Amino acid sequence: MNGFIPLEYNPMEESQMLAIAKQCLVEMETRRTTRHFSSKPVPKELLELAIQCASTAPSGAHLQPWTFAVISNQELKQRIREAAEAEERRTYEERMPEAWAELLRPLGTDHVKEHITTAPWTVVLFKQNKRLRDNGEWGPTYYATESVGIAAGMFIVALHRMGLCTLTHTPSPMGFLRELLQRPEHESALLLMPVGYPAEDAMVPDLKRKNLNEISAWYE
Repeated sequence: MNGFIPLEYNPMEESQMLAIAKQCLVEMETRRTTRHFSSKPVPKELLELAIQCASTAPSGAHLQPWTFAVISNQELKQRIREAAEAEERRTYEERMPEAWAELLRPLGTDHVKEHITTAPWTVVLFKQNKRLRDNGEWGPTYYATESVGIAAGMFIVALHRMGLCTLTHTPSPMGFLRELLQRPEHESALLLMPVGYPAEDAMVPDLKRKNLNEISAWYE
């Protein structure tokens, strides 16, 4: 059992807290997902810092059951794109139920995943399903999906705050990513995220976000 240390907490006046909260909302309202990336280089240090920010996420039993696989090698990105497009083509043509397809049509998506090779970085987020115990045996991780999901959200926020864009891509099935990146069998891919600057002519769907009443229930 690890020891405990005092919580570092700096109290603020409520007026300051409210100002920060409003500024955070204004900032995050500008976050958008785009499929149009620039090939302009992005310093590796920015990705490192974003991953470190993501790793401050809470996780079940503090196991931090995530691996961020970060790819800039163009040949490897091309292989990932080809495999992703092959799976996506089968999904769009054979696997996709109509209830899902009707939601995607207004967004203009298809099996072509140019963003994988155009963006300077592609990040594949893996969930660790097992961990090596102190006795040398393998044991399960706990709440790994939830933990990795929280880390993904914090990664996206970190990227946005530093002026970068990303796209959460979930080619299905995703087993090819573990094979191409030679990750161990106890890891499974959850997200593929190109990271970079938006293209000068980047476009996004004209969407409206749900209002507070639609996404919350209050019991006061």
